[in-house]
Order: sequence, then C-alpha cells, then structure tokens
Amino acid sequence: MLDKLSSILKKTTDKIANAIFLDKNLVDSIIKDLQRALLEADVNVSLVLELTKKIKQTALDERIKGLEKKEHIIKLLHDELIRLLGTSKEIQLGKHNVFLMVGLYGSGKTTTIAKLASYYAKRGVKVCAIGLDIHRPAASEQLKQLCDKLNIKSFISPEEKSPKKIWEKFKNEIKNYSLIIVDTAGRHSLDKDLIQEIKEIANFAKPTETFLVMPADIGQAAKSQAQAFKKALSISGIIITRMDSTAKAGGALTACAEVNAPVVFIGTGEKPSDLETFNPESFLSRLLGMGDLKTLMEKIHSAMSKEDLEKTQAKLREGKFTMREFESQLETMSSMGTMDKLISLIPGFGSAKIPEEAMEKQQEKIKRWKAAIKSFTQEELDNPELLEKQTSRIQRIAKGSGTSTSDVRMLVKQYKLIKDMIKSSSSLEEAKLDQKTMLKLARKFSKKIKF
Repeated sequence: MLDKLSSILKKTTDKIANAIFLDKNLVDSIIKDLQRALLEADVNVSLVLELTKKIKQTALDERIKGLEKKEHIIKLLHDELIRLLGTSKEIQLGKHNVFLMVGLYGSGKTTTIAKLASYYAKRGVKVCAIGLDIHRPAASEQLKQLCDKLNIKSFISPEEKSPKKIWEKFKNEIKNYSLIIVDTAGRHSLDKDLIQEIKEIANFAKPTETFLVMPADIGQAAKSQAQAFKKALSISGIIITRMDSTAKAGGALTACAEVNAPVVFIGTGEKPSDLETFNPESFLSRLLGMGDLKTLMEKIHSAMSKEDLEKTQAKLREGKFTMREFESQLETMSSMGTMDKLISLIPGFGSAKIPEEAMEKQQEKIKRWKAAIKSFTQEELDNPELLEKQTSRIQRIAKGSGTSTSDVRMLVKQYKLIKDMIKSSSSLEEAKLDQKTMLKLARKFSKKIKF
C-alpha cells in the first residue's frame, strides 16, 4: 500500500534526523524526493507544492537553530501530511442502523458490503444485507453468494424490478436486525435517473449513514466524484477500495480530504478481513514504518468472532496455551492477510527490511506447520513438550504429514517461543497490547524470530 511513498517518507525523515547541517543542497534533495514521491502517488500538484514550500521555508529559516530545526521540520512534515489525508470519522451504532451504499459501476460496492457486514458481525452486531440493485444482471445473486460464504443473512428478490417492493417484501424480517446494509444500483456516471432512484430508496429505507464506495485507482478524479455525490445525495462518508493495488491511492485520499468528505473505511485486499477503519494518524504512522497497533487489533477482531476471542483470552489468562491454541493462532494469522501486511503494523518491525523471498518462505513454512499439526495425537496436542523427550514422535508426525523432521522441530520451537511471549506480556490479561508492551516484546523476541 503506497510502498514507494512509504519508502521515500522514511528516507526523508531519516535524512533530516541524521543530518549534521541542513544546508541548501540537502534541503533541495529532500524536497525533490518528496515531490516526486507525492506526485507518483497522484497527489494534486498544488497540494504538493504548498507542502514542500512550507518545509523549504522552515528548513532555511535562520531564526530556528540546530536540533530544534530538525524536530520542527519533521513535526511540520507530519502535521502537513495529516492535513492532506483529512479528518477521521468514527461510526457510532445506535439501536437501529441502516447503511445505504452508493457508487458507480466497478467500484467494488457489493464486495465491500459483504466485508462491512463481516466486520460488524465479528464484533457481535446482528447484521443483514438487502439487495436493491434491480439493473445489473445477477447483482442480487452475487450479494447472496458473498454473504452466504460469511454466514451473513441476505434478502434478495431477483425477479422483482422495484426497490420499494423488495424493501416492503422483507420489511418485517429486517426489523430483527440492528444493522441493515443496503445495496443499490450503480451507473457509468452520476446521472439524474441514478440520483432519483437513490433518493427514493433513502426516503423509505431512512439510512443512518450513506457511504460512497470508490476505487483508489481513480486517483484525483475522486475529488469531482465525491463532490457530485455529496451535493446530490448528502453522503456521510467514503469507503475507498483497492488500496493495495494502485499507486494512485494518495490522490484518492487527499482528493476526499479536499472536499471535506471523510474516508471511513479502506479496502486493502480480497479477504473479508481486508477492510480497515481509516484514521489519518494511524495510516501515516504505518507509512513512516512506525506500525499501527489499532489496525492490528482490528484485524484480530475481524479474523475471530467475539465468542472465539473471549474463549482464547480466558485460556490465556489461565495459562493454557497448547498446540491447539497455537493452531488456532496460525489459522487466525492466515485469515488476517499476508505476513508483510501484518509485520508492517507492529511497532519495531514496521521499517524492518525483510526480503520478499524470506516472507514467501515463512508463508510456506506456516503451511507445513499446519499440515504437521494434523498428524499430532490428542495427547501431543495437549502436551507438545512430549516431542522433545521422544524423538520417534517427531519422525512419525513428519512421515504422516509429508513434512520433514526439521519442520516439526521448528514448529515446536516456534510454539515454545509464542508461549514464552504470552507469559511475558502481562497486558494480555486484558487482551490489550499497548505500544510500550509491543516495543518491549519486539526488543526481547525479534532476534529469536527467524524468517
């Protein structure tokens, strides 16, 4: 996600922090790198020039001396980037909530509805989806298939060609849900017919939030689209999809901020858990390689149901961490996204330069570990330490799972490391990993973790 911009921002802050003297040549070099990276991220030219002009003026201001100047520039860069990214908006749910989803063709609206439904269902909210897109062929079937995979209830009526009649048909059933997510039709452009149809739906659905779904790859065009939807339909927030697959995401984010349309969620991949609440400070923290604990904890909540999370926490409090719990953690990690995504969220690891091939090897290693665990006996699952005392067990597991004995030994070693990490973290008693605790764990265990 915006890898090149992230890399330049890290280098820029390092250059400033490590410089003995901030002379004109160094300042010009920093400005050029920053301008190039922001423009490649599709940020508006005038915004880029405004930001870099402020930095240059501060850097060459003779009234600010020494260390104070470096700190001042880094703070200015941070504050200006936050301003470009806009403000955050926290969605507060009441007793009865209706999310009306709008957007043009190809924005990823239906897929986002399923992700959003999963996001809230994992947090204990009784949620359903209803399909009111009567124009796109198979739109309602797509919604149903996506929701069925996630055990989310959906209400569709493919044969009906009136959004109001579909709503009336299911009105009594959807009353039993505290969150109703409404899929609407899209168009190639925001025309009068689309505006009228969505307004009619809003009249009977009475949405508590109206979200515009836009793909990140439209870049600066997000500005005119956000303005048009905001004026016509009073949207309350924006969800930006495909953040992981385009260099134009910076343009989409800053364009929304320009028209004062808050981004509330971003889509960062194909998995149901690849939907994150958007917070400018957390987002910038990740770009600067400083991690993002808030999003990491969100991903854990998105990967595990509230009940499963509570059960795991109870076991950890009792000191019960067996190979069963470790297997559960591996499954959770797999559903949370790729290894590089997770590592970028952890303070102390966010700026670590871990080779791509090492990441791929680790992913493969986890697959082999999961296969090996399937060959454990019930006794071994409850007491993995048995494998260290009886090596014949390791040979049997390796043979039965198609893995090597070294794979099984590494699995046991990793299990013991995680168990030790859990014991070391008193904050796990409340399932809260604050930044101080994470940094402490990172310092203690980073040398032991092999990629």
